[in-house]
Amino acid sequence: MRILIAEDHPSLGPNLKQGLERSHYAVDLVVTGDDALLLGRTVPYDLVILDVMLPGISGFDVCRQLRDYKRTMPILFLTALGEIEDRVTGLDLGGDDYLTKPFAFREFEARVRALLRRERPAKTTVLQFMDITLDTITHEVKRGNRSITLSSKEYALLEFLMYHPHQVLSRTMIAEHVWDVDAEHLSNVIDVYIRYLRNKLSPDGEPDVIHTIRGSGYQLKEP
Repeated sequence: MRILIAEDHPSLGPNLKQGLERSHYAVDLVVTGDDALLLGRTVPYDLVILDVMLPGISGFDVCRQLRDYKRTMPILFLTALGEIEDRVTGLDLGGDDYLTKPFAFREFEARVRALLRRERPAKTTVLQFMDITLDTITHEVKRGNRSITLSSKEYALLEFLMYHPHQVLSRTMIAEHVWDVDAEHLSNVIDVYIRYLRNKLSPDGEPDVIHTIRGSGYQLKEP
């Protein structure tokens, strides 16, 4: 899942980015409202996290303009403004949740997980496809009774595939949701990570469930 954070605090923003990346999210960090609006309009983020008091245009204005632009991704406000009127304003402008500073990272991450689940047909925290299971809280992956150790990017790639079973996913779609804005030459990188993931899912000759659709991308489906 790919997340945009707009936070200008010199330590909070980087700390949130690093914490979410440890949980296998791809995260872009910006420090102005103008940059948040530009990326939010052009990149199909799974979640946008906005500080309200940003340099340039405010987080409230970013949210309003994104909604006017028909961007439907969940939006979480982070702010020191804790009055009821401020929370009502943020929600009325199209925000989905509101977290007042200071906050514990565990609660922040739980809010992130809840907002991401809200956008999925299945609200469960455990994804399953055939005999493969992925726990989105513990990040444990199994095939049958065998535990599988994945790198952060392998995990994120498998999670994205399991959220979209049977759907043909182009390399562009995968790049937009699994890699951050700093990644380069993604077509070859994605092919490499697909190969890594196949090897870990089927080390003993188990059926391959990641199918290459020539000229289109990849598809998670039964053999």
